Amino acid sequence: MPQDMSFGAIFETVVGAVDPALPALIHGDTRRTWADVGRRSASLAAAMLAGGAVPGDRCALLMRNSAAYGESLIACMRARLVHVNVNYRYTGEELFYILDNSDAAVCVYDAEFAPLVAAIRQRLPTRVWIQVGGDTPAHAQDYEAVAEAGLPLAPQDHQPDDMLFIYTGGTTGLPKGVMWDQSALWQLMNAGTAATAPASLAEHAANVAAGVGRQRALVLPPLMHGTGLIIALATLCRGGTVVTLPGANFDPGDATTTCAREGCDYAVIVGDAFARPILKALDAGIGSIATLGVMISSGTMWSPEVKAGLLRHAPAMMIVDSLGSSEGLGLGAAAQTKDNAGAPTKFMADGNTLIIGEDMKPVPPGTMGRIARGGLIPRGYWKDPVKTAATFPEIDGKRYSIPGDFAIIEADGSFTLLGRGSQCINSGGEKIFPEEVEEALKTHPAIDDALVFGLPDEKWGQAVTAVVEAHAPVDAEELRAHVRQQLAGYKAPKTVHIVAKVPRAPNGKADYATAKAMVTG
Repeated sequence: MPQDMSFGAIFETVVGAVDPALPALIHGDTRRTWADVGRRSASLAAAMLAGGAVPGDRCALLMRNSAAYGESLIACMRARLVHVNVNYRYTGEELFYILDNSDAAVCVYDAEFAPLVAAIRQRLPTRVWIQVGGDTPAHAQDYEAVAEAGLPLAPQDHQPDDMLFIYTGGTTGLPKGVMWDQSALWQLMNAGTAATAPASLAEHAANVAAGVGRQRALVLPPLMHGTGLIIALATLCRGGTVVTLPGANFDPGDATTTCAREGCDYAVIVGDAFARPILKALDAGIGSIATLGVMISSGTMWSPEVKAGLLRHAPAMMIVDSLGSSEGLGLGAAAQTKDNAGAPTKFMADGNTLIIGEDMKPVPPGTMGRIARGGLIPRGYWKDPVKTAATFPEIDGKRYSIPGDFAIIEADGSFTLLGRGSQCINSGGEKIFPEEVEEALKTHPAIDDALVFGLPDEKWGQAVTAVVEAHAPVDAEELRAHVRQQLAGYKAPKTVHIVAKVPRAPNGKADYATAKAMVTG
């Protein structure tokens, strides 16, 4: 295959071809040129291997967004180690599970997580610990010292089937390590650009030197989640610049001012959790997104009126909904501009996406089914052949990924996303997708955010329940009536609870467990 390349080989090519003075990583006041990143990532990679890691071993990154994250990611690939993303919200035993399950030989971690690491490290097989910042303990190496040590990295035998892991969020059980071949991800990153995709590393080097595809990406979700990680990788693989924000919590004003200051070409967000605060900042005159050609959202639905509001501030921008998951990229995409702002989101897919019924056959138009993705998909789940067989079955002799999303297929081949089946509510025998009700609630002018879920109910089996975040006075009955104006009556929440803040993960995805606890205590 012409694009059958590993990220390790690609990064070796990039650091040798890109203008070394150009910025690679920008994080607040920290700016790393490609010369910096090339030198420092090589030294980090060499230290990982010198510490006993061998190609194919796993390298876990327990870090918030930072320049160090980007450098460590590149170092991991250059050393032929398998990237493992670690959710920095995990507590001791959750963290232990990820590092133990992945058999992580290397762990790079921020100093704020040192107490967690100290409590579990002796139970783990991890051989190399590298701490970013703080007072480095005896068992670890100091990140900055290693990065600046100038250790030489021996040439590595990079292979297209070198892997990268993306651990799922664990919303439906323990997190699972999704095993991707790096070459598959690289080819997916070039999907739709066959005419300009490089046919060889030499051609890619020429493209990088000429600046083909080079852009500045404002990556707002955590790099430890798939959406931020994939966009960052795609940007860096073309010699571009990844711009991230400092601070433990998302600051929309910082996002808009950083976008304007750095002249970002495109931005990645995760739905309304990012888009609504950004729109409020822009409406208040803070910063600008005028330089953006594209804003991409992946991982959750977001509201048409918010998209329309953003397009008022950047009329030349295109908004792209990218439908994917840890288990499958490129399930579908929907694009909107100022000309069709506010229109319902209809996803289009290539020939590798099917909507299938319970019989594993494609459903007819107007029918609900599960989304199945063929073509370039993961190998499966690390150490879990049973769940691998269930999620990655064969259909007519071809392997597919079925992450669990439901959709309705239309006659023109487009489809409407309904939501994740694992969150589906069964009330009085009717299936209700929370996302549909959430979007209806968020169209009320007083509501900023909403989560909907089912709670046990003697009469209905499950009662549709909502927690909402409001910026103006509103009562529950008004909101229920508002939903009934848009959806069938059985979909309206039986109860609505107004809370100070709707719970979401740092990547913007719904935290249904916490939302339920807010109601049930």
